[in-house]
Amino acid sequence: MGRIMIEISNAELSVMQVLWQQQPRSANEVVAALGNEKDWHEKTVKTLLNRLVSKGALGFDKDGRAYLYFPLITEQDYQLQQSRTFVERLFAGRVAPLVAGFASQNKLNADDVQQLKQLIADWEQEQRHD
Repeated sequence: MGRIMIEISNAELSVMQVLWQQQPRSANEVVAALGNEKDWHEKTVKTLLNRLVSKGALGFDKDGRAYLYFPLITEQDYQLQQSRTFVERLFAGRVAPLVAGFASQNKLNADDVQQLKQLIADWEQEQRHD
């Protein structure tokens, strides 16, 4: 999808997560899905849906009198965009200091270390073929 830079607030992200889990959903279904964790009024959720449509994060189809909302960006693309922005802003684009910080705080478990080793091995493999 290229580099789509869409700024999404924490509240809007909650709405996106509901739609990434299951789509399409009507506004009422989104309200119901958020009802367990958020104490938001229906009007608040509809405002958030409209904002996300305006930003190009959501699309919708009209089904009779209801609108069915669906994401226009994938969760993976959004996570990648956010992590890239985070690393660029806080670590001048370098990942090593971020990982080193986690490692020094003992926040990495054996699975994390194994995944990092695999990522590095995959990267080295790609470099040999370029």
